Amino acid sequence: MLFSLRFVLAGALAHPLSLPRSQTPPTPGAPKRFPQITLEQIAPEGQQLAQDIIKLSSVGLAGPYNVMFRSPVYADRLNKLLDYLRFNTSLPTRLNEFAIIIQGNEWKSQIEWFAHYPLALKAGLLQQIADDVKKGVRPANMKPDEEVVYDVSMALIRTHNVPDELFNRAKAILGEQQLVDLVAVSGTYVGVAMLLALGQEMPPEGKPLPFPAN
Repeated sequence: MLFSLRFVLAGALAHPLSLPRSQTPPTPGAPKRFPQITLEQIAPEGQQLAQDIIKLSSVGLAGPYNVMFRSPVYADRLNKLLDYLRFNTSLPTRLNEFAIIIQGNEWKSQIEWFAHYPLALKAGLLQQIADDVKKGVRPANMKPDEEVVYDVSMALIRTHNVPDELFNRAKAILGEQQLVDLVAVSGTYVGVAMLLALGQEMPPEGKPLPFPAN
């Protein structure tokens, strides 16, 4: 069986278009990979962190937090980083949420899109722009700073590089700190998407999946 699994993975990696393109829910009837953690199960030293998360998170201790708390020190460090990136970053909220949904769409991350699509619209991102991202097309009618966020994000996703012309344009429009914070939030939410994929975490029961399940 191990040989056959390696064979399947090797074939999928050789033909990346055959790989699943959306994070898939658990098999019906299968146990949850990480049973949902409750406040009562969290050690005393983690109680304050858990309560802070509950106050701010649209999914409570579910989603990435359910996976994060399997490594309590990591959960604490990551939450501090998320606190900066969500609420204290130099980027305007509109651009910050735009960067997050770009990564959410790239990873077809059900919870990232479910949670951050409405936050992006609330922050002032045009719905047409967010919907174009989900369609996989370059959005029309973007402001110059939105164009920079999109172009830098997509350059790093597609080529793992930022060409000189794009770097100079991005630096001129955003400045150094905002440009660094853009990359920081983008990379962090790739990590969050990985945690969600690892745990097969999905939106609350009864809510439709933003991306069709494979």
